[in-house]
Amino acid sequence: MKLEKYKGNPILSPSPEREWESLVCTNPGAWYDEKNGEVILLYRAAGDDAEHNVNIALAVSRDGYEFERLSDKPIFEKVPGTWDGGSIEDPRLIKMDDWYFITYAAVPTPPGRYWINGGRETLKDLTPNAPKILRENATRTGLAITRDFKTIYRPGYLTDAMVDDRDVIIFPEKVHGKFVTLHRPMEWVGDEYGTANPAIWIAFSDDLLEHKELKLLATAQYDWEVKIGGSAPPIRTDRGWFMLYHAVGPDNKYRVGAMLLDTDDPSRVTHRLPEPILTPEYDYETKGIYKGICFPCGNVVIDGKLFVYYGGADQYVCLATCCFEEILQELERNPL
Repeated sequence: MKLEKYKGNPILSPSPEREWESLVCTNPGAWYDEKNGEVILLYRAAGDDAEHNVNIALAVSRDGYEFERLSDKPIFEKVPGTWDGGSIEDPRLIKMDDWYFITYAAVPTPPGRYWINGGRETLKDLTPNAPKILRENATRTGLAITRDFKTIYRPGYLTDAMVDDRDVIIFPEKVHGKFVTLHRPMEWVGDEYGTANPAIWIAFSDDLLEHKELKLLATAQYDWEVKIGGSAPPIRTDRGWFMLYHAVGPDNKYRVGAMLLDTDDPSRVTHRLPEPILTPEYDYETKGIYKGICFPCGNVVIDGKLFVYYGGADQYVCLATCCFEEILQELERNPL
C-alpha cells in the first residue's frame, strides 16, 4: 500500500523574503485541534547562512492542505551558550489537557553546512575535558510545553547526555498511568543491545524528565531498512497504536513504514507492513539538501483520512494521505 502524495506538494517551501527560512522549511510536526477545526504545524526553518542556524516556526490550516505562516520570525528559537544553543529542529507535537508538548532535537553549537562539510562542525580549541555533548556537538532531545505557542517553557531534556538520541516521541495518552516515549539511541548497537544498527526503543515513566529504562521495540527487518527510527506520535485505534517510522536503506534513501503496537502493552509490535508506504521519487524529495528523503514528523486523522506531513529532501514540507481504515486493514493482514 502506498500513500497518495498531494498534487500541490510541497505545501510549504523556503521563503526568499524571510531570511531566517530562505533555505530550509521542512520536517513538520502536526496536531489537529478538533475544537478550533485547524491543523497546527511546527516545522524546521533555516536561512542561507554559513553557521546554519535552525529554529522552529508555526503555520496553521483550516483544511489540512493549505497552510498560512503565522509570524515573521520563528516562534521557538535556540538559546546560544546552552545545550540547545546550536540548532533546534524536527519537532514532534502532541496535546494533553490544555497543553501542547513538543519534543525537539538540539545541538549546542551551530552545525555548519553539514551536507557539504561531511558532518556537523564542532567548537574549535575546546578543552579535551569538556563534556561529550560539547566535544562532539552531539544531539539531545528537549521538551517544551505551551498553551498558546507564545509563552513556551523549556523544562529540560529527555535523553542521556552520553547518547545521541534524536527521534524521541511522546505518546499522546498515558498508558496505565505512565508516560510512553519512543527513542533512537545511535550508539546502542551490537550484540549487547540486540540490534546491528540503530533501532527504535520504548520507555515508560512517571515523569517525562526522569531517567528512563529503555526497551528495544523494533529493528530493521526488510531489505529496504538498515537504520530505523520513530517518525510521528502514535495514534490510538481499536486495533492498537498506529505508528509510522522511517528507515534509511542500503541506498541511503529515507522511506516510511507502518506498524501497530499492542494497545495495553505498546512495547509489543503486533503488525508491520513489509513494504514502504512512502518512497522519495519527486524533485521535492530527491533534489535538495539531502537527496532522497521522506521524513514524517506529524500525522493527523480528519474525517477518516490520514494526513501525513513529511519533510522532503531536508528542504520542503510535504503531504501524503490515505483512507485511515484502509491502512489499518492492510496492517491487520500482516501480523507478526
